[in-house]
Order: sequence, then structure tokens, then C-alpha cells
Amino acid sequence: QVHVVESGGGSVQAGGSLRLSCEASEYIYNKACLAWFRQAPGKEREGVATVDSAGAPSYADSVQGRFTVSQDKAKRTLDLLMVSLRPEDTGTYYCAAVIWSRCGSRSRDWVTSWGQGTQVTVSS
Repeated sequence: QVHVVESGGGSVQAGGSLRLSCEASEYIYNKACLAWFRQAPGKEREGVATVDSAGAPSYADSVQGRFTVSQDKAKRTLDLLMVSLRPEDTGTYYCAAVIWSRCGSRSRDWVTSWGQGTQVTVSS
């Protein structure tokens, strides 16, 4: 059963912007927080951005200052605005549900459900 669905993504040149959106099912949204991960070719999946139970954002060092995460509780969504994109941001971006007790974590250890992923390609 699919609990989180991503949309957005695409191909841009370096310096460009993209917005990703993640929508969660009502079932999972009441049990978990949402987070964004990404996986570059040949690399491990890494946590990019999330919000904790109080709504405070958290970012990987590599995207701090360039990516902004925002949630809409009424719509059960977590958006990721990415600006000043770099070729090294290329990869498949996944939305994930993180168990409530670990909200704010960007570790894969606490993920209970993954989206299908959306591709982001940044060309130089």
C-alpha cells in the first residue's frame, strides 16, 4: 500500500530551481512525520530535509541555505523548494514517513514507508 507520493522533479541547469511535493495518506500522516531523502547513482540514500514534531526544519549540511522544506498539515504535504541547484544534487528524491517518536530525524533507520521516488537532474 502506497502511503506517500512524490510529485515534481525534472531536469534543470545548474543554478536553477525545482519544487518537489510529497502527499501522505491520512493513515500514515497520523502516525509519522515526513522527510525527504535522495540517492545519487552509486551512493547511499541520504536524508536531505525534514521537520520535527514542532515544525522546526532540519537540513543536511550539503543543502543548507539552498533547500527549504515546508509542510501543510491540512493537505498532509511536505514540499521541498530547491534553489541554486548543483550537478551534485542530481539523484532520485524520495519522500519518506518517519516514525513519530523520531520526527526530525534524517536517518533511514526510522523510515516506515517510502515513496516511489522522483528524478532530479541538474546539468552543468
